[in-house]
Amino acid sequence: MSWESYIDALKAADLNGTVPVAEAAICGILPGQESVWISTKGLQNITVDEIKKLGAKDRSSFAQNGVYIGGIRCRLIRDQLDLDPVFALDLKTAADGEGNTFGVCVGKTKTAVVIVKGNKEASGGQLSNKVFRVIEHLKKNNM
Repeated sequence: MSWESYIDALKAADLNGTVPVAEAAICGILPGQESVWISTKGLQNITVDEIKKLGAKDRSSFAQNGVYIGGIRCRLIRDQLDLDPVFALDLKTAADGEGNTFGVCVGKTKTAVVIVKGNKEASGGQLSNKVFRVIEHLKKNNM
């Protein structure tokens, strides 16, 4: 399966026929190898520093300071990134110029993080469901 097919799966319609994911990225998190493996245009500015923070064991500063993804500040909603079988970090973007906020979900395996940013109407559950399916597949393939 190519990385592009993972992005396609993340951006595909869900069982209700809605497309909750607007942007997606998959990034490597192994120490010294942090990088964006593939991303849609809206998440192409993810930095190595941001990847390191998302992949780190210590995320205690996220609750107070938030975290940046692609230069966009996000606030922490729920951190279950190390909780089996969830492996998800739920975030919400800061308001854009029009006052809109967007859900963000980050899933983690031993080698990668999967990041999705929802469209304006997407629920956190829709986003985490999409991320869970990809994370589950990567874990089964020892990634």
